[in-house]
Amino acid sequence: MRTADRLVLQTVRRGGPWLGVLALTSVAGSVAELALPAVLGRTVDSLVAAEPASGAWLGVCAAIVVVAVVCDTLGVWGAGAGGAQVSAWLRHRILRHVLGVGPAMTRRFPEGDLVTRIGVNAEEAGRAPEAIVTGAALVIPTAGSIVALSLIDFWLTLTLVAGLTLIALVLRAFFHATTSIAGGYQEAQGDIAARLVDALAGARTIAAAGTAAQEKSRVLTALPRLRAHAMDMWRANARAGVQAGAVVPLLEVAVLGVGGLRLAAGDLTVGELYSAARYAVLGAGLGAALSYVNRLTRARAAAGRVVELIGESPRTYGGQSLGPGPGTLELRGVAADGLGDVDLVVPGGCAVAVVGRSGSGKSLLAALAGRLVDPPRGTVRLDGVPLPALSPEALRRAVGYAFERPVLVGDTVADAIGLGLDRPAPEAVRAAARAACADTFVRRLPLGYDTPLEEAPMSGGERQRIGLARAFAHGERLLILDDATSSLDTVTERQVSGALAGELRGRTRLIVAHRVATAAAADRVIWLDGGRVRAYDRHRVLWDDPGYRAVFQVDAP
Repeated sequence: MRTADRLVLQTVRRGGPWLGVLALTSVAGSVAELALPAVLGRTVDSLVAAEPASGAWLGVCAAIVVVAVVCDTLGVWGAGAGGAQVSAWLRHRILRHVLGVGPAMTRRFPEGDLVTRIGVNAEEAGRAPEAIVTGAALVIPTAGSIVALSLIDFWLTLTLVAGLTLIALVLRAFFHATTSIAGGYQEAQGDIAARLVDALAGARTIAAAGTAAQEKSRVLTALPRLRAHAMDMWRANARAGVQAGAVVPLLEVAVLGVGGLRLAAGDLTVGELYSAARYAVLGAGLGAALSYVNRLTRARAAAGRVVELIGESPRTYGGQSLGPGPGTLELRGVAADGLGDVDLVVPGGCAVAVVGRSGSGKSLLAALAGRLVDPPRGTVRLDGVPLPALSPEALRRAVGYAFERPVLVGDTVADAIGLGLDRPAPEAVRAAARAACADTFVRRLPLGYDTPLEEAPMSGGERQRIGLARAFAHGERLLILDDATSSLDTVTERQVSGALAGELRGRTRLIVAHRVATAAAADRVIWLDGGRVRAYDRHRVLWDDPGYRAVFQVDAP
């Protein structure tokens, strides 16, 4: 948990001015609470002795009470505002890192678990500064009570210190027990969230199969584990609360008993005994730290889950730009999870189809070609430049991606097509849409290209066409189409293929294909089998191989 503890300390430094307000009001409030018993004791003695200054002492008491109330009010405000600021900073940091790591992050952490860590866990970790500052402020009245009782009577001090030692032991045991329990509880929450996101993504399939009851059971598989951790947390809280609840009143009674004996012996005044009783209550207030310790342990456990995310190494980029070149793609000795010994060259301007059975590594090869994934071994070059050496701007300007199920991001349809481009020209957006056969249906929308995405319901094929347009607008040298035409009708697919062979012909095209016509129209075909390149040749040459024909589940051309 050392890394998590470092993150907790970073959240304290990121609390901003509101954390300073919380610290100031906590200290001032603690000092006011510490001063009140002494002033009350002096006021009691003044009233008993009928001194003329008793009215002034009453005024001082009222002023201290007002200061304590104001500090408490500002402290609540500062805790809320500071916690929100820390949580926002933490969420931005996590999100930037997750997006920087890229698809490798979602392969390790399910989407629902990622959302839980970025949302709930970041918020819990953001409460750490409040728990630390407010809990630490409790030391002031406790330490002050020890000093004040030492000035009043040494035996009272020994009694208070003995009780505080027992309370400290209770808090220490509670801290260690609840940290691991909170971590298990949060892990179970993430498990349920991950299963729920999967179920929501497949809601239509579940409804069609009539398996809602079974899916509910699958989603809630971790519920007994969640309940077990919650019960453990409740038991730990109850046990520590009972222990502290037993020690605190016994401590107060012990201080009062010793003080009464000292009063009977004439060693204390009535006011001093009253002050001692108040200081015993303040000193025993360390037991109230139980709630802050509970918050801190949850924040510490949540920070541990956040650290697992930001511990993933992000992709690094160079600063190079691409010089003149046709878009030649080279993969030399490339090996990745499920794909090995890839060594081939795609000439600039060529259309190359990637075919193979399901699980043969087609999508992984496409991801490697555009640096959505970095290979553990080997290098991928574009016009002779290794992809990691390129700057992010140069890479994304050179490579355009289109996926089977594109996610459209932006405020309007035009934004979705020009996403990532620096001030995309409207004509460039429309040209890309025309090449993807999307211009016609976009113009039929209420506001055309300015139609908000949420007001532009689209079929699967129309979304694919917008995704293709986005790729065409980006990829100046290399277009990677990962099954990006699977939802298009035959006529539209032919029109898109015509654009790829016509106005987009100057760009290198890597097309993950499942249809014979797509492979036949390509200049060359990469045939993957079992994670390896079985052949790299023209379609008509490969067609003589029965194994190649079997990829398309047909027997004759």
